[in-house]
Amino acid sequence: MPIVITGASGKLGRLVIQQLLKHVPPAEIVACIRNMEHKHNFKKLGVAVRCCDYDQPDSLKQAFLGASSLLFISSPHHDDDVRMLQHTRVIEAAQQAGAGHLLYTSFAFPEDGTISLTRLHAATERAVRSSGIPYTIFRHALYTDFVEILDLQTTMATGVLRVQPGDWRFNSVARLDLAAAIAMTLASPGHEHHTYELTAPKAWTFEELAAALSELGSKPVSVVQDAELQHWMFGFLRSINTSSTTGDLERLMDRPATTLKESIRHWALPS
Repeated sequence: MPIVITGASGKLGRLVIQQLLKHVPPAEIVACIRNMEHKHNFKKLGVAVRCCDYDQPDSLKQAFLGASSLLFISSPHHDDDVRMLQHTRVIEAAQQAGAGHLLYTSFAFPEDGTISLTRLHAATERAVRSSGIPYTIFRHALYTDFVEILDLQTTMATGVLRVQPGDWRFNSVARLDLAAAIAMTLASPGHEHHTYELTAPKAWTFEELAAALSELGSKPVSVVQDAELQHWMFGFLRSINTSSTTGDLERLMDRPATTLKESIRHWALPS
């Protein structure tokens, strides 16, 4: 019975499959994608491909048939009402298809959030738990990708990291680390009815980010809190729990988390 992965052509889905191939044969993996033009990327890996469109309910049950485990990667749709409808369809199709284990990618500490996004994930978690299917919930922190908003290359050139005032602490994760933890879980037994908070083992600060940039570059970088700095992301960051941490990520990966310095190297240094 195969391991079925939805959203397989997305950034996280592709990484999960790459990591999963380290643990199981390709014949045991099914990549579910919306655009079948991407099927050749998976077939060359020996991975089966099925059409799976969250907006086309008829495609879902067929895509999930025979799944021993179904990794349900949450929808990227910008409208949370639409996302909830899509999520409901996926869970209903998983029930109809007789999926043996449903694993869902949620958001870290959703009960602490004050925005639609966290309410969406909390509601989807309730639906997953009520489905009657053995489940695992991966509540992951922000991807460290969010540092892109800080224009790290300019920051390194000027030596100044400008941020809005506040006591900022971040539990963000490298996308590859998250994929590795999910793949290890898919490939091993004993995770049913568990909820994992996948965060950095230790929250980092903007001062630590500046220190990492200083090491990567040719000049020291200092933090300047600027009350006039405007960016929607800071309001978003204030609306979620960015600071709480657990050891779940490292336990599932069975290795240390990627360091902040290595996580930001791609955005800090020109390719």
